Amino acid sequence: MIRIHKSSVLDASVNRVWETIRDFNALPSWHPAVKDSRIEDELPNDQVGCIRNFNLHDGGNIREQLLAHSDIQHYTTYSILDSPMPVENYVATIRLTEITDGDRSFIEWSAEFDTDAESDMRELVGDGVFQGGFDALKKALA
Repeated sequence: MIRIHKSSVLDASVNRVWETIRDFNALPSWHPAVKDSRIEDELPNDQVGCIRNFNLHDGGNIREQLLAHSDIQHYTTYSILDSPMPVENYVATIRLTEITDGDRSFIEWSAEFDTDAESDMRELVGDGVFQGGFDALKKALA
């Protein structure tokens, strides 16, 4: 099992960042790789157990299940159910922490999973998905 962890600082309050990312179905509004998304079975987008089904701009389709969600502690944990990536047992968490020196937020995105393509997945997930999301959030919140 490998673990990937990325972090960044966003020049926006925790509440403003959380407004942008808390909706489990909102990836298309802030992540550049995601074309469209829907929550299966018309469940609420913050209900633990709901499944988001989304398409990537490159044509891939991914299904993820919400495992934990806290509006108080500002985090979301989810697992990948189906993906074109060669990963198994994938569980990830996005977490926000208030930076009290200024109106900023510390964001962390981490994942643990099994794969036979460790080097490729470290680059794709860590740099492409996680850092790509941070960079897009910085632009969206500027």
